Amino acid sequence: MPIYEYWCDSCRRITSSYRQNSAVTPPLCPGCGSSDLKRIFSTFSVQKTYRDVYEDILSDRDLTQGMMRDDPRALAEWNKRMSGGEKSTPDYEEITERMERGEWPVTQMDKKRKEFSSQGEGKSESD
Repeated sequence: MPIYEYWCDSCRRITSSYRQNSAVTPPLCPGCGSSDLKRIFSTFSVQKTYRDVYEDILSDRDLTQGMMRDDPRALAEWNKRMSGGEKSTPDYEEITERMERGEWPVTQMDKKRKEFSSQGEGKSESD
């Protein structure tokens, strides 16, 4: 079943909905409950298998050599290909942008690592 996207004029929100076809009445806005939703053109993607993605990466000689040299630009490109164009968090995008410029954003990566490791700390056994 296709996914359709709608724009709510009332609360200015985009919402997605599984619909049998485009002729079906639009859903109510989950944000404000308005029935004044307009269908918008949305993007779509074709998913490659992980094998296809890996073969693509491994066949790129420049990329694999960059990875072997620990080039941050190569790691950013590898990440972009592995993510398949999925949107990431602003912090992660900033780190990737720095790597695309050839920088290793060590401070940011250490901060994220500490945040991640501390998520498990402070919980009691009763949690």
